[in-house]
Amino acid sequence: MQPAVTPLKNDQTFCFTCSPQAACFNACCRNLNQVLTPYDVLCLKQFLKMSSSEFLNRYTTENTGPGTGLPVVSLRFSDADDLACPFVTRAGCRVYPARPASCRTYPLARGVSRNRETGRLTEYWALIREPHCLGFNNGQRQTVNDWVNDQQIATHNRMNDMMLELISLKKRFRPGALSPSEKNLVFTALYDLDRFRRVLSEGETTFATSADTHTLDRPTASDRDLLLIAPEWIRKNVLTGVPEKV
Repeated sequence: MQPAVTPLKNDQTFCFTCSPQAACFNACCRNLNQVLTPYDVLCLKQFLKMSSSEFLNRYTTENTGPGTGLPVVSLRFSDADDLACPFVTRAGCRVYPARPASCRTYPLARGVSRNRETGRLTEYWALIREPHCLGFNNGQRQTVNDWVNDQQIATHNRMNDMMLELISLKKRFRPGALSPSEKNLVFTALYDLDRFRRVLSEGETTFATSADTHTLDRPTASDRDLLLIAPEWIRKNVLTGVPEKV
């Protein structure tokens, strides 16, 4: 049975509460395709105290987005029939403080459109009611904004929205497939931040440095700093080769 999807505005209310007392607890952590954004990977690898390369190799798979041609990272689920998330336990999520944006947002779904002329983002929300979810029974009434604040989603959304500009640039300047080496550059800059920091600091020739080197080549640069500059670096070194404001 397909879930019921209802559009919502930010100030509209819905009833929902998730807790270990619900009979369906953890059911939403199984049998799904969990795509991770670059910021999701950043938060998870920091929480688990792993390098980005270790986290990616151990917990994820990589594919190419059919509509963008950009690398896409997904969680690697268990081989069991229920395809359980590698972080779910009987007691709940063991990485809950660093859980991905889609987990924080559920049972809501968020869509965003970007005006190419003004760069302005427009947000769209919808409520997803899946048959297995009992969180709507006697749930707490709250607005979309209440849920966003309670689940601490805003920072994730701001960081994830950077990808919209990168996707727009990719479609504009490099439609179609990237070469394997170009795809590797994009993957490293977005997801493998520890390697991105290292190769910039060491000046590997495969990572063409430019005027942004002074920002990126400091070994002490934070993961967030690197991720903030990554889309611009990809644009200059992979997509266009010429700095340009879009």
